[in-house]
Amino acid sequence: MLDLLSDILTRLSMRGTLYFRTSFSKPWGVAVPPFENVARFHYAHRGACLVRVAGVAEPVTIEQGDLIIVPHGASHDLYCGHDPDTTVLPLETVLEKSGFDGTGVLVYGGESQPVSETQLICGHFSFVPDSTHILFERLPPLLHIKNYGETAGKWMEATLRVIGDEAGGQRMGGDLIALKMSEAILAQAIRSFVESDAAPTWGLSGFSDQNIVGALDAFHKTPQRNWTVERLASSAGMSRTSFAVTFQKKMAMTPLDYVTRWRMEIAKTALMDPINSVADVAECVGYASDSAFARAFKKETGFSPAGFKKSRTAAALAG
Repeated sequence: MLDLLSDILTRLSMRGTLYFRTSFSKPWGVAVPPFENVARFHYAHRGACLVRVAGVAEPVTIEQGDLIIVPHGASHDLYCGHDPDTTVLPLETVLEKSGFDGTGVLVYGGESQPVSETQLICGHFSFVPDSTHILFERLPPLLHIKNYGETAGKWMEATLRVIGDEAGGQRMGGDLIALKMSEAILAQAIRSFVESDAAPTWGLSGFSDQNIVGALDAFHKTPQRNWTVERLASSAGMSRTSFAVTFQKKMAMTPLDYVTRWRMEIAKTALMDPINSVADVAECVGYASDSAFARAFKKETGFSPAGFKKSRTAAALAG
């Protein structure tokens, strides 16, 4: 059985994708466009640059060993060496000017003397359309983890070194190795954030509370069970009242609100499987009647289960 965070990431079908490894020399700038259902990341393998994210007041500097994640796919600029208003060009233009064909290292920039090189490993994590979870909804527009390898531990430091060596390299299987190892990055970054002092500001401190995590872990392992606040509290090792108050304070929602929202995420995935009827899906997420499930599903998504199933099937056939 998967632990809580692993279950969330697996259910949302998180997949890592590496864009490229860069070799940028001053002055340079790249405007990365917005994109839905992705969390973008940039790891500074060597050198430094500035990052300006839409919705964030001030740019941040990432230095060698730093990792940034743009959780909600917002547009952002990466640049170094000059006024960004004159050096930042759209990503497609940079790709065209550099002659990058999708393999090897993206080499781009000016001819600074002495040469000041910035090597970034850039990629994104994609999620299935329509998926959601408060753990992602509430993340800030930018996660900046300084000296990430050291912060996350020796194993992550080694992982990042391997990704840096393999991504865009010449050895067989290097890109696949880098890709698969990169999928550990997001889980570790989220874990680092929810354990940080910033988590309460974003309504995520419950994910570092061992009692609450115990209850959520039990629920995620058997979401079809007849969960009540009492049963969740028992899994947390707390009284009903204490658990309910603590959960509301740290999660900014009630325990049963969380239960319902996650059940609807499971239901959305199940409804997209053509072999599942609405009755099958209702049963697998713990509803005794189709009508009770339909009411909860429509309240959460705005669609009836049958309407959601029909619209997503049509979209899949069209796309």
